[in-house]
Amino acid sequence: MKSKDHSLRTGILDGVKVLDLSRMLSGPYATMLLADHGAEVIKIESAEGDSSRRSGPFKENDTKKDWSGYFISLNRNKKSICLNLKKKDDLNFLKKLIKDVDVLVENFRPDVMERLGLSFEEVSKINPRIVYGSISGFGTDIFGKSPYKNWPSYDVVAQAMGGLISLTGYDENNPLKVGPGIADIFSGSLLSFGLLASILKSRATGKSQFVEVAMYDAIVSLCERAIYQYDFNGVIPKPEGNGHPLLAPFGIYNAKDGFVAIGIVENSYWNVLKQIINSADLNNDLKYGTIALRAKNRIELNKKINIWTKGFSKKELGNLLGAKVPFGPVNSVKELFEDEHLSNRNMILEIEQPFGKGKSWKIAGNPVKFKGFDSFNLSPPILGEHKNLYANNFKSNISNKGKNSFQPQKQVYRCKVTFTNKDNKIIEIYANSFTWLNSKETYLICSVSKNEFTPNKNFLKSVNFYFHKITRQKDEHKEDIDLLNIKLSEKDISDVLLIDTEAETLISTKYDNLV
Repeated sequence: MKSKDHSLRTGILDGVKVLDLSRMLSGPYATMLLADHGAEVIKIESAEGDSSRRSGPFKENDTKKDWSGYFISLNRNKKSICLNLKKKDDLNFLKKLIKDVDVLVENFRPDVMERLGLSFEEVSKINPRIVYGSISGFGTDIFGKSPYKNWPSYDVVAQAMGGLISLTGYDENNPLKVGPGIADIFSGSLLSFGLLASILKSRATGKSQFVEVAMYDAIVSLCERAIYQYDFNGVIPKPEGNGHPLLAPFGIYNAKDGFVAIGIVENSYWNVLKQIINSADLNNDLKYGTIALRAKNRIELNKKINIWTKGFSKKELGNLLGAKVPFGPVNSVKELFEDEHLSNRNMILEIEQPFGKGKSWKIAGNPVKFKGFDSFNLSPPILGEHKNLYANNFKSNISNKGKNSFQPQKQVYRCKVTFTNKDNKIIEIYANSFTWLNSKETYLICSVSKNEFTPNKNFLKSVNFYFHKITRQKDEHKEDIDLLNIKLSEKDISDVLLIDTEAETLISTKYDNLV
């Protein structure tokens, strides 16, 4: 998928506003799932930024090491504000943000939020309808006291304690961790479900909701088969390698150029596989006639299947077995980049480097799709990029009380600003965000990077300003609307302010001749 420009689109979570205090993987993954589908996610970072910004890897052309792949993958489509929550002014700034959001997410160690005066109880006083989401290693006392409450935890710890490592690998003497950070990712996925369920309840009742996921709990739920197996037969489940204790053929088999997966459950698939292999040994041997018998004789059966698969390449096996039985090649990550399915379904997603500098980044896409709604692939935020935008919100509230107070758009996304100079040369600038400011006159405030703006500033003394936005009314979608080609009633824009990421006003373009 080619990168899209930063024009406004409508996601299914349009109008949901999230305050993200989480770091590293679990919490940012949960909020990423929401941001990808249109939620406005405001990421709160320290002056040093989320540690994932520094974790790497980095592209060769990123000599300053500003853009870690780790950070990019999890924080696309978000905004960034830098705050030191130990400072009173910054803490008060955060509390002002809390008043205007639907969701707060954190994954600090236990008691950190309480020490900051940001417990669920205290945050609920600030915003009585807020959804408060928490991820930790072992949870809080709200849902049952844990003897491990104060233990720090990362993915490997949760995998170990939750039983997953004891079930992974070839034998019990060589325990094996699952490669990706599955404890973090699965916990984040569960929390995103919990947040959305809580939003529904909060909007129905007007009351705050608390939802948490303990990483230990999440991994135990992944081991559901092992739990009931031990209860039913009293045998402690052990590592299964690439096979299955109750099914065969089921697992990983050799090919000429790698490995393939075959998973036979129903007898119908077994009959098809037998016909393709066309072996008298398999066709006539009654000990493979049922699911139970195949499981009982699985070691012998899997060896016979493996001898057959070794005679073909992965592609040849795909031609023989694809669409006929449950089959798939064991892909390397390089092969994922080359797979047509993933390309067509936007699962290898291209993200523009900020302000169009350099090549695009490729990251894993969002697997959740909604018919009729776009997902987003906007660049991750520069550290602290959006603080001044929200600070202007608060200042306007103080100075313009009543009906003329600051009224931000429900959606604050990046948009493309097109200028035409006196020589009819078209200049395009990507704004990082926009909002309305109502006082005696109506202003459109756009945040624009100085890097984006500076090369063009000499052209902008005689320009027209064009702004496009996609709107949604009720459940129906409208096409792009040029706001300057329609009547905006009392919201006619009299001025547009372009602001760089340090809140320096670069230009003020009057609209009197345009509306």
